[in-house]
Amino acid sequence: MKTDTPTTMLAAQNDKPSNARMWRLLIALSLLAFLIVLPLMSKNFFVFQLTLAMVYAIAILGLNLLTGFNGQFSLGHGAFYAVGAYTAAILMDQGGVSYVWTIPAAGIVCFIAGFLFGLPALRLEGTYLALATFALAVAMPQILKFSPFEHWTGGVQGIVIMKPDAPFGLKISQDQWLYYFTLVVLMLMFAWAYNLVGSRTGRAMKAIRDNPTAAKAMGINLSLFKSLTFGVSALYVGVAGALSAIVVQFVAPDSFTFALSVVLFVGLVVGGVGWIPGAFFGALFILFVPHFAEGISKGLAGAVYGIMLILLIFVMPSGAAGLLKLLFDRFAIVRRLIEGLSGRKR
Repeated sequence: MKTDTPTTMLAAQNDKPSNARMWRLLIALSLLAFLIVLPLMSKNFFVFQLTLAMVYAIAILGLNLLTGFNGQFSLGHGAFYAVGAYTAAILMDQGGVSYVWTIPAAGIVCFIAGFLFGLPALRLEGTYLALATFALAVAMPQILKFSPFEHWTGGVQGIVIMKPDAPFGLKISQDQWLYYFTLVVLMLMFAWAYNLVGSRTGRAMKAIRDNPTAAKAMGINLSLFKSLTFGVSALYVGVAGALSAIVVQFVAPDSFTFALSVVLFVGLVVGGVGWIPGAFFGALFILFVPHFAEGISKGLAGAVYGIMLILLIFVMPSGAAGLLKLLFDRFAIVRRLIEGLSGRKR
């Protein structure tokens, strides 16, 4: 009869993390291969929609870094989305800058804007901070229409930009190229977010979220980290705004109303607050569910969308993150039961 020695049991336990990493790597590579092949098998309009979903995912991730990992509540990130979009559009339309370089430019501009806005907002918390950011989102469309800025912003008419062609003579459409370009930016931004959250800076961000008094007692500079987090969050949203301007080929003040900030917040809640992959689920929800609701009833699309959102919150009160955690826990229980039954049979 074969018995398990402590050495073999320890080896089996050490083997489990490596198996889990291998499975995660296989799933990630399979998903990446699927995303690469998908636009080659889809129509241009669907490719365009998927590209917008990735753009929204970057913006939701930026909001998640602020709210989910640092505990600051914002209802004004649509304003930074607008700043990023207009930065890219102005540089392309009036400066003749390549669309590639407008992405880091928009990120830098929005980082500075977010950091500067975060400084006076340090004295505000909770609902008061939400009210301040709400005011920023409401004021942004009017600022973009302000007559002294019309030379750059185009006023109410906005700015029309040209969609770039695929480089190096690639035999793919413009929509397909922008899909791949956005996918590369998305992967870089998510990799940065994972590294940031897992670093000492990320641990300081979460410490401020969980207990600001204890974080301050540990020597964490609350003002600096809060302002930097606001700046990094705005950077993410600004990059998303720049990509949106390039993909849609048009920016106008009425495209960046307060409703955009609400949409990003809905995506954050649906995907799961404090869970990085949740940005994908939230982006797919805010892009495709309104179209689905409109398909059910055009006259009552808003009501249908609201009912679906309420039902979703009841079913998944913690968003997609909570649902997946529940499913994985149930799967782990079933697996342990199966392993126990198989052990008894031996």
